[in-house]
Amino acid sequence: MTNPEMVSYPHQSGEDGNKLPDITAMNAPLSIPDLKRKLHGARTALYADYCDPELAGSLLEADARLVDQFLIERWREQQMDPQAALIAVGGYGRGQLFPGSDIDLLFLLPEGASQPLLDKVENLIGLLWDLGLEVGHSVRTLRECMEEAGRDITVQTTLLETRLLSGSGAAYSELMEQVFKRLDPRAFFEAKLLEQQQRHERHQGSVNKLEPNVKEAPGGLRDLHLLLWLARACGIASDWSGLHKAGMLTGQEMRKLKRAEKMLWSFRIALHLAAGRREDRILFDFQNALAKRFGYADTSAARASEQLMAVYYLSARIVAQLQPLILQALRRTLYGRAQLEIQPINERFVARGHLLEIANPEVYEQTPSAILETFLVLQQHPELTAIGADTLRALWHARPRINATFRRDPANKALFMEIMRQPWGTTRVMRRMNQYGVLGRYIPAFGKIVGRMQHDLFHVYTVDEHILMVLRNLRRFATPAFNHEYPACSQLIEAFERPEVLYLAALFHDIGKGRGGDHSQLGKVDAREFCVSHGQSKEDTDMVAWLVEHHLTMSSVAQKQDVYDPDTVAAFAQIVRDERHLNALYLLTVADIRGTSPKVWNAWKAKLLEDLFRATRRYLTGETLNANDALYERRNEAESLMRRHGLRDDAHLPFWKTLDPVYFLRHDAPEIAWHGRVLWGRFDNDEITIRARPAEADGGLQVLVYCPDRPDLFARICAFFERAGYSIFDAKIYTTLKGYALDSFYVHVADGRDIDYRDLVGYIEYELAQLIIRDDPLPPPLSGRVSRVLKHFPLPPQVLIRQDDKQKLHILSLIAGDRPGLLSRIARVLSRHAIAIHSAKIMTLGERAEDTFTISGNALADPKSLVRLEADLMETLRV
Repeated sequence: MTNPEMVSYPHQSGEDGNKLPDITAMNAPLSIPDLKRKLHGARTALYADYCDPELAGSLLEADARLVDQFLIERWREQQMDPQAALIAVGGYGRGQLFPGSDIDLLFLLPEGASQPLLDKVENLIGLLWDLGLEVGHSVRTLRECMEEAGRDITVQTTLLETRLLSGSGAAYSELMEQVFKRLDPRAFFEAKLLEQQQRHERHQGSVNKLEPNVKEAPGGLRDLHLLLWLARACGIASDWSGLHKAGMLTGQEMRKLKRAEKMLWSFRIALHLAAGRREDRILFDFQNALAKRFGYADTSAARASEQLMAVYYLSARIVAQLQPLILQALRRTLYGRAQLEIQPINERFVARGHLLEIANPEVYEQTPSAILETFLVLQQHPELTAIGADTLRALWHARPRINATFRRDPANKALFMEIMRQPWGTTRVMRRMNQYGVLGRYIPAFGKIVGRMQHDLFHVYTVDEHILMVLRNLRRFATPAFNHEYPACSQLIEAFERPEVLYLAALFHDIGKGRGGDHSQLGKVDAREFCVSHGQSKEDTDMVAWLVEHHLTMSSVAQKQDVYDPDTVAAFAQIVRDERHLNALYLLTVADIRGTSPKVWNAWKAKLLEDLFRATRRYLTGETLNANDALYERRNEAESLMRRHGLRDDAHLPFWKTLDPVYFLRHDAPEIAWHGRVLWGRFDNDEITIRARPAEADGGLQVLVYCPDRPDLFARICAFFERAGYSIFDAKIYTTLKGYALDSFYVHVADGRDIDYRDLVGYIEYELAQLIIRDDPLPPPLSGRVSRVLKHFPLPPQVLIRQDDKQKLHILSLIAGDRPGLLSRIARVLSRHAIAIHSAKIMTLGERAEDTFTISGNALADPKSLVRLEADLMETLRV
């Protein structure tokens, strides 16, 4: 990945760069179709072969000038009242027009406008729509403009960005005079800041979303607009040069901000062209097209789209870094420098109200370690909610001092570790350190993953943002206010000695991504080197390195293996070795999964992880001695549960005689007891029994299927659930000694559906039984549109078949892009090859399916048959 501070762009314009089309006055054609064609052709020609970000501003201005000329001519053709005015407002009022943006107009009319004038305005608006222009218009008098502005901050904002296109200059001047006369700069300032806060919250406050909105997201164009609106409202400036002259931006800051603005413009232009309409989200659908337009190509280190998005994230980060400087300077202009008592903190820092400030402008030059100390002081003084503008600026310019010498300084190493050990504010300051470019400079490996895309189909954040989300989750476990979210995790972390071990593991767990090879192994090396250089004990260094190496192990075991099998638990216990390692890995795993995407974490995954954790802890503490003891305890617990529901002591014995030990190893006690209650008095009949109940983990159902076994039964059940819109995320397939299928399915109902679980249970129990009884031919696999993410970032399918540890069964592991009907397609292939399924773990991670099956069959023993099976599976995964 390119160093984000040194990003270069494939196309640079110079004297021989792309030439702007010659824009000449447009005389009205004889017909509306000709007029429409001429305007559309002229605007299209502007952006023909657009590929140079350096031309973005010129193109936007040229487009606005072209439409200006067109509108002025249409206005004059209508022979409007000389007291009326045609005014460009909003984005168009800025003198810029994006290809798909609305053309915002204000028809300013005199008081008591005549009906003929109103008719002319109506005719002009209709003509503009007939010509295919996306016009946003308002027709108002001066009085009506002021009334609307007084009621609506959006209207007030729109009137700050205006240009007179044609008509009465006096009316326009009076309008602007009244706008600024009635504007309360302080009220406007506070209202726009609140508006920005709400807008940022809608975008989760993150610059680093994988599909950001180039206009509305934090660090986007709207943040730049806000600064200029406020500067105009304060009467200070109307552009960046004006803010520079006013002393609110240094020359370097102004150049960086202009560069970032130009890149954001170029992204928005290219998005509109790619979509053929106004589209401000950099969706996966468009990222490859945009990368190609701007000349990026795939390399061994990064995809073209990843290189493109690195440029976007750099631009958005610059906006996010510099905006607070200007906002604080504007606030100081509006309110004056509050005469707050200055409270010394130490020789280098003071508190001014809620702001942290450096004691003198040369602090960072004289004492570079104060760069890290800034963040430590913020943690130690929670009453300080922000960094003063002058201090932020000094910090911004001091970042180059974070070099190899700085990183080797023992004082700086001690400061960083002190930050990690603080009981409060770790997440907040780490986010700020990343935002201001400090964290990536202090840990160069972290700098390499700042703004790095993840096309694994389930992460919704860049790598650096995901890492900070995982850190945040761990910190929430340690914060009493959030103990109700995950009580077990909160209890564990409260008793965990030196929790900074966990925070360091979070910081390094994905730091090796994007370098090729196993990121867990690469991160392990980085983590060990960091811990050794920062004076961590051998025990803690080994722990951090081990956590980074194994941060995926627990989720893999829980979601791909049988967590109720004592052998699985024993094997996992050999990896974790002791309770401290187990507790640490469990906490990191929960935080990691929850930090990928809101769609990935669910109650079922939480239960699997917790069950594996508790079973492993019992094993490590000697509570579970061996498989026979575990089986005995499980049977006793199941018998006790059945007695509680009114079954006599021996009621279950006839049914249990049809089961072998494998059944009891694959099912936990509550499930065994439920099966016994449901099938009491029925198991020796030939009837089909289907029962459903809410799963212990909320958000799903547990479904029991008991019927004569048949080769295509699993495929039929999968097809039923898929067509009903329910996702299978776990299945235990078992055949009794009398040849009956005793299968348990855990299904999830799609989010957003209004569900009556009583009706749902009744529907499943009746319809699934009827489907099995009718024995109709299998319906064709469910087909559906491939998701847009998979369409643009296809996932190569993987098929792996191996023997299990006991050499009795085989493990089939599949990875593919998820889509409707995938599971039943897989089941059909297995049925066709006479493969018996014993269990299925269905793991869906966003758009990615990772399914694991325990299977058996003659085809697995024959090399040629095995190759055909693998080929058929690969073919069905590609469909």
